[in-house]
Amino acid sequence: MVKLETMSSDAQTKHEGAGQDRPGERATGERTAQARSAPERTGRLSADDWAQAALDLIAEQGVAAVAVEPLARRLGVTKGSFYWHFPSRDALLVAALERWEKVEQETVFGQLEPISDPRERLRALFTLVAHEFKSHVIYSELLKALDHPAVQPVIGRVSERRLEYLTASFRQAGLSRTDAQHRARLLYAAYVGFLQLNLQLHQARMQHDEFEAYVEHMMATLIPSA
Repeated sequence: MVKLETMSSDAQTKHEGAGQDRPGERATGERTAQARSAPERTGRLSADDWAQAALDLIAEQGVAAVAVEPLARRLGVTKGSFYWHFPSRDALLVAALERWEKVEQETVFGQLEPISDPRERLRALFTLVAHEFKSHVIYSELLKALDHPAVQPVIGRVSERRLEYLTASFRQAGLSRTDAQHRARLLYAAYVGFLQLNLQLHQARMQHDEFEAYVEHMMATLIPSA
């Protein structure tokens, strides 16, 4: 996106001394600059396009940053495109969160379904989740906004589903129901705590080899042996 800088007072004085633009010329120039600042769109945006753009903005700036005008500028369209699909900003936020929830269900749990061995499935889950950085960022931002009425139900459903999946996997790996529940909570707490340290408390990110060793340690510690 083109960034328009404000002129310094000296530069502005020199510009005015050379002659001011007429109003019509100035308006035309502003419209041209705005057109250059947004990507060109060749087709109509879908509701999913808007929802994904909202998720991208959440990952970058948090839930509070989701607003119609900034997203329209980012997508290179007018606000009319937004209101074709959504009645309000809150409706867009709900759609974005539902998209995030659905994509996680399909891309994470969907990929694990063909793995019959529960221990191998858990290893695959560890490896897959460990390298889904953008999903971690979105989840971390949503945790910061738990007081928002649209966010809390989604986080509740996602957390419950994750814990149920982990508990079932640990049960299939040979743990008792109680031990499986404890192990699932321990693993999920470790995951959320890791996000807190790295994304919310701004702890320095691990080097690649150090992080891979950490993931291996977590798997060796929490996945039951055969």
